[in-house]
Formats: sequence, structure tokens, C-alpha cells
Amino acid sequence: MYLDHLRLSHFRNYEELTVDFAPGLNILLGKNAQGKTNLLEAIYVLALARSHRTHNDHELIQWGAEAATVTGRVVKQSGRTPLQLTITKKGKKASVNHLEQSRLSSYLGQLNVVLFAPEDLNLVKGAPSQRRRFVDMEFGQMSPKYLYNLTQYRAILRQRNKYLRQLHYHEAKDLVYLDVLSDQLAGFGAEIIHTRQDLLNQMMVFANQLHQEITQGKETLTFQYVVPSELSGLQSAQELYQALLTLYQKLGTREIEQSVTLAGPHRDDVLFMTNDKNVAAFGSQGQQRTAALSVKLAEIELMKQQTGEYPLLLLDDVLSELDTVRQTHLLATFQSKVQTFLTTTDLSGVAKDIVHDPRIMTIDEGHLTVSAVGQMADETK
Repeated sequence: MYLDHLRLSHFRNYEELTVDFAPGLNILLGKNAQGKTNLLEAIYVLALARSHRTHNDHELIQWGAEAATVTGRVVKQSGRTPLQLTITKKGKKASVNHLEQSRLSSYLGQLNVVLFAPEDLNLVKGAPSQRRRFVDMEFGQMSPKYLYNLTQYRAILRQRNKYLRQLHYHEAKDLVYLDVLSDQLAGFGAEIIHTRQDLLNQMMVFANQLHQEITQGKETLTFQYVVPSELSGLQSAQELYQALLTLYQKLGTREIEQSVTLAGPHRDDVLFMTNDKNVAAFGSQGQQRTAALSVKLAEIELMKQQTGEYPLLLLDDVLSELDTVRQTHLLATFQSKVQTFLTTTDLSGVAKDIVHDPRIMTIDEGHLTVSAVGQMADETK
């Protein structure tokens, strides 16, 4: 899978932009605040119908404009597929093959991307919410069923929390309705946990292999999915459903007192273990970064396994955060397999001995100039 054409209209600082990409490495070169990350963001938005930088879609629309449009053409083994996403102040419209989609869920999955930014190096030691977001974003691209279950779970969770507050403030009394919401939440929650366990186990195989390569066999990397003790060791969705339902009944009084749902996939976590030790608690910064890099690279292989196509790899100014060894593994491992977009302010930090035939695009105040493919050496003189 690769993106061979992109057109922007009133997106961020781009009034109009049309650009063709190479199927291999595309380097977005320029000073800070010129629009490199905005272009990367546009590709991300085209894929996921949302930004990784803001929850406010209005920020994507150029100042003074009524709407922003991102149009692209995806090349897969099955052929070329035109995609278009229009963002207005009233909502979003998505089209596949020039046909408007009635739901965004039917649009998602047409273009898959893996984003790697400097903050992802904190994936291992960051907050649990960061790891849950990582899992949900990536697995949602791979599995329409997972995305559906997650959407339903979040909607019922909001409804249940609202009702818990009403019970707390004696604005409602019907505990039967709480049982109904608990049953629904446990059903979708069990499916989410079951899928997370399955896909994390598959991802761990790839991550451990990559991690051992980077550490020259000195370290192993394993994952531990953290759930309440009542759910620990359960594998089937039915077992998880029954255990969650029992747990909600057990927590009922506390949840009403605190006006919040205290258990479920929205509170779970993932721990990363190197040589059976929690790398967040006991690992050095270098070990934590190596683990994070291995996890992010494993995403790519897992997505290929699940969808049959490699995703696009978006590297937002991340090379400057990596030493030569980690940079080499990042670029060399997937350069021949994955279309890659790399933003940087300076080509001197790019390992030229492992970069072959890049397309270099210089960005200056929203204007883009394309260098001929393979002129890496000339650009760095």
C-alpha cells in the first residue's frame, strides 16, 4: 500500500497543494513552522478522519475558509482507490472511489498509517492512557469489528457514567436500568479485551524479534496486559463477559458513590518487560527507547499480517531523537517494504549510507519544491 497523490485545499497553512509521492522514502525538509508536520498530519487525517494533534477539527481549516479538503489516491494490490475527506464547521464528509460514505466507520481502513513521533518514545514509561490510545488507534485500523465494539463501548460508558451520577445525586432510583447498562458494557468490553489480548500476543512476537536484533540478543521483550484480578487468566470473550458482569455487580455501591465506572478496558494497561523486568520502572532511558522503537516497528508487521498490506510509516522529526543504531534499524528494516514520510530540519542527521533514492521535498511557508529522486548527496553538500 502506498499514497501516490495528495491534494490539499485550505488545510492548515496550505491554501492549495498538489503533490505526487514516491513509493519508497519521501523526505519533507524545511525549517520549523513551515508546514512539514501539517503535511504529515494531512496524510494521517486522510487515513483516520481525525488529527493526531488536536481534537478540534476546526483547527484543520485554514483561517478564513469554510472547509478543508484532503484528497488522495491509494495504490494497493487490488488497484488504485481515490479517497476524499472534507472537513467543515458542521462535520465531515468522506468519499471512497467518489462515492460518499454514510458512516465514517465504512471509510476507515482504506488507508492505514503508523505514526512515529518523539512523544512515542515515551510510550513505555508514559501514562496508561497513552498506551490505551496507542492500542485503540492501531487495532481500530486493523479490525473494523474492534472499532465498532470500541465505539459502542465508549457510548455506553458515557451513558452509564451519567446514570451513576444521577443515582449518586438521587436524581434516579432504578437500579434495573443500571443492570441493563452494565450488561451491555460488559458485552462490548469483553470483546475489546479479548481482541486486545489476541493482537498484543501477535504483536509481541514481532516486537521481541526486532528487540533482540537491536540489542544483539542481550534482551527479550514481552508484553503484559493488565486487567483486574477477577479477569486475570481468562481467554474467551464469554468468560470475560461473565467476569466483568460479576465485577460490576460487586463494584455497584462504590461506583454510585464515585459516580464513575471503575473497571473495564478504559482502565486497563499494557506493561513492557525486558528480560522479565518492567522496563518503565527498572529500565534505563536507552532500554525504554529501544522497547518503544521495537513496539512501533512491530505495529507495521502486525498490520501487514492482519490486512495483507503494509501501512504507510510517518516519521515526524523522530530521527534526531535516536542514536545511529536505532536510526539504522528504523530506516533499514522497512525501507524496501513500506512507503515512508520523514520530516526533518536538516539532512545531516539522516544516515545516508542506508537511505536509497529518496524523494526530497523542501517546504517553505507552505510552498513545496520537489527535488529529483536520488539527489540526497547533492542536497547535503
